[in-house]
Amino acid sequence: MAAIKVMIVDDQVLFASSLKVVLDHSANRDISVVGIAHNGKECIEQLKSVKPDIILMDVRMPELDGVLTTKMVHERYPLVKIMMLTTFDDDSYIRDALANGAVGYVLKNIQPEELVVCIEAVSKGSLRVSYSVGYQVFSGPLEEMTKRLEEGKHDRRIEQLKLRFPDLRRREAEVLCLVLEGMDNHEISQTLFIAEQTVKNYTSAIYAKIGVEDRLHAMRRIGRLD
Repeated sequence: MAAIKVMIVDDQVLFASSLKVVLDHSANRDISVVGIAHNGKECIEQLKSVKPDIILMDVRMPELDGVLTTKMVHERYPLVKIMMLTTFDDDSYIRDALANGAVGYVLKNIQPEELVVCIEAVSKGSLRVSYSVGYQVFSGPLEEMTKRLEEGKHDRRIEQLKLRFPDLRRREAEVLCLVLEGMDNHEISQTLFIAEQTVKNYTSAIYAKIGVEDRLHAMRRIGRLD
């Protein structure tokens, strides 16, 4: 199993350095810290050359805060997973971070072993939040929060398709994403508020670009998206 590559983004130099030591020396774990940044701007700059699997992101930092940095990273590097690691359990930070693409929100008082477990879970596609954080998030309007998380997942899938098939326009990637979710042309037209014939036109163009003949072959070629 390849090591999980982690970047730490935190303006507290001592904390970031100590966390690197903890993760690099965690017993029987395949985790490697590949970079440390002390604000959002440093993070964005380092990502030009460093390719982490997961970023542990603080919320409040100078230059560029963690919530906005999360949005920027998610837009530019959609396959990088971001877990907020912070002392702040304010639900406005939590909701904004998750809406901007974070897949975890964990408080810094977590035990080192628990953090390692969270990192491993996030690397496999799970959403991780501290108990007190989860209580705040999910005790609110559940339908609204679920919708935000689903929208974020849908956006990540679209970006995955665009990265894999650069010739696809965003709208085509969006249609293909719905095809892969099992929707027929009528359901896609209702979801995107476009004519069914327009959906047919899109799918014909999509199949030509990805080199398949129909939706069944598209599903077989692409498989399951995260």
